[in-house]
Amino acid sequence: MAASSLPGPRRLFSFFAAAEMVTWAGLITALVMRASGLTNLVPVAGGIHGFIFLSYTAVTVMVWINQKWSGPLGATGLALTLVPFATVPFEIYLKRRDLLADDWRLAPGGQEPVSLAEKALAAFLRRPLVFSLLLLAGLVLVFSVLLILGPPVPKG
Repeated sequence: MAASSLPGPRRLFSFFAAAEMVTWAGLITALVMRASGLTNLVPVAGGIHGFIFLSYTAVTVMVWINQKWSGPLGATGLALTLVPFATVPFEIYLKRRDLLADDWRLAPGGQEPVSLAEKALAAFLRRPLVFSLLLLAGLVLVFSVLLILGPPVPKG
């Protein structure tokens, strides 16, 4: 898998922004259904949303590095995952201001990485299959640990 076969930053970010929004809708629907006494799909919807949340976070960091976003802009992208349905309006904002490129600037043949973060992204883009599998394994590990810890419920 060459870097050119990877979706570009714009396409990848758009996909995960939409997926994050859809899984928010699923989680909210499951919460309403549980409160209504219909059925409890919260564990399933919450699990799916949690995994997409982690994936969107990873993609946001990658795009942040690629696009050289300012700290506040990148932090906003991460923080908006906590607000239901906010990732898509953020994506629209980025597109209107031309802050999402079609290509990876640090891909082979592109710009030379300077910072440690850029070097890490460039390494990912040189071997996307290997690093995608490592990233997926990392996400699964974090997700599994969070599942073992359980939901954030108050004790009492």
